[in-house]
Amino acid sequence: MDAKITLAFDRDIIEAAKKFAADQNISLSRLMEHLLRQITAGTYNSLEDLPISTWVNQVAEGKAEYHTRAKSRKELTSDFFENR
Repeated sequence: MDAKITLAFDRDIIEAAKKFAADQNISLSRLMEHLLRQITAGTYNSLEDLPISTWVNQVAEGKAEYHTRAKSRKELTSDFFENR
């Protein structure tokens, strides 16, 4: 049974997503339903694990950015010496 939901997105993303859905011959609602079904059916531990990153890159104006916590000085030092 279908139910309605209201979401708010950046206007440019909405337009790009509508175009993408139209190019796929599906409605934006069905596209979102498909993506949410994929996300909730999987076992994902983080945003980076989600299978939609390719789609996000296609409809976004720039590269998708995930904001995470800043690394500690100890982590930065460790990364530096591991990559030398």
